[in-house]
Amino acid sequence: MRLALLGCGTVGSEVVRLLHEQSADLAARIGAPLEIAGIAVRRVGRDRGDLPVDPALFTTDPLGLIKREDVDVVVEVVGGIEPARSWLVEALRAGKSVVTANKALLAEDGASLHDAAAEGGADLYYEASVAGAIPLLRPLRESLHGDRINRVTGIVNGTTNFILSAMDATGAGFAEALEEATELGYAEADPTADVEGFDAAAKAAILASLAFHTRVTAADVHREGITEVTAADVASAKAMGCTIKLLCIAARGADAEGRETVGVRVHPAMIPLTHPLASVSDAFNAVFVEAEAAGQLMFYGRGAGGAPTASAVLGDVVAVARNRLAGARAASESAYADLAVRPMGEALTRYHISLDVADRPGVLEAVAGVFARHEVSIATVRQGPAGGGPAGRGSDAELVIVTHVAPDAALAATVRELRGLEIVRSVASVLRVEGGA
Repeated sequence: MRLALLGCGTVGSEVVRLLHEQSADLAARIGAPLEIAGIAVRRVGRDRGDLPVDPALFTTDPLGLIKREDVDVVVEVVGGIEPARSWLVEALRAGKSVVTANKALLAEDGASLHDAAAEGGADLYYEASVAGAIPLLRPLRESLHGDRINRVTGIVNGTTNFILSAMDATGAGFAEALEEATELGYAEADPTADVEGFDAAAKAAILASLAFHTRVTAADVHREGITEVTAADVASAKAMGCTIKLLCIAARGADAEGRETVGVRVHPAMIPLTHPLASVSDAFNAVFVEAEAAGQLMFYGRGAGGAPTASAVLGDVVAVARNRLAGARAASESAYADLAVRPMGEALTRYHISLDVADRPGVLEAVAGVFARHEVSIATVRQGPAGGGPAGRGSDAELVIVTHVAPDAALAATVRELRGLEIVRSVASVLRVEGGA
């Protein structure tokens, strides 16, 4: 079985190393040896250290490599939308199986790839696109096909989880924790995709598509990052017996008219320390799946890095190679449910709201009136002097309010009205609360 490898960076290099080191085992598992037909790169002459590969295999012509008659499987670890989309569509239409780690492409236009795979009768596998080495997508795609999944909640970005874990452990602010993550290599020089939630949103779209048999794109995902999370928020979460995580949440539910829909969102949230995801620290990933028959399932492990991602890539390579040798094809895309995506405003959640208010009589009554007007029930209220200083007439105070479950639109409208009250000096922070009653 001959492979065309598109990309030879961190992940691609590890794929080459593992192919070399485990060649005998891989051949035994597949029933035929795996050989690299060519490796498409930007610069052929670049120094790649002691990579165990013949330099003659490198090429700057990916399309030419894909079109070669002796190529059976195309492995793409380049990333990005174009030209990767054109390359993979070409390969799939030609009947060549594809293994990709390209979450951005799958989340933006997975439909094109699935359609091309159906047209060419080829396999499309992408385990490495979400949560690195954690075997997650294939269980959703195959093992749980006899069940009904109701909810998927996950920590799927290692960079943000490292940052929030560091803030929780040390009391550091966001900027300090980000600096540490960058120094340790967990954060890119430009961390925007991670800290603003774009990476997690792409993964959430892929998870939702598989879990709910519906085509979901990154544009369907409500997205918020962690840049506004403060050390005070982390301290407040601790006082509640919670921790803050960037969560991706995909769930079935009824829309305003009672029709079954799917809601997909990514945002920071407080979760109780008793929740299985609360103990996931450092740069690890974990996904919590709730199914009707199987119940609660937890998938945990390293979600990024060259070796873990390459492990997932090679797992897919073994699967597609076996299929080709057997003259078979994996199950095609399952999007029969075609559920509508529920607007974020209809999501049922809870809010933790911190207000700096004037310290005078009637403030709490006025604030409570805003919640009542929007039909949002208050669960708890904590009041104290602003900044921990002495309270007194004419000074400011802090109100920390946690709500009961309500539609997100009602909660957001409540916060908007609070911002306009003369007695509210500022809305210091707003965080959702998940995983509790």
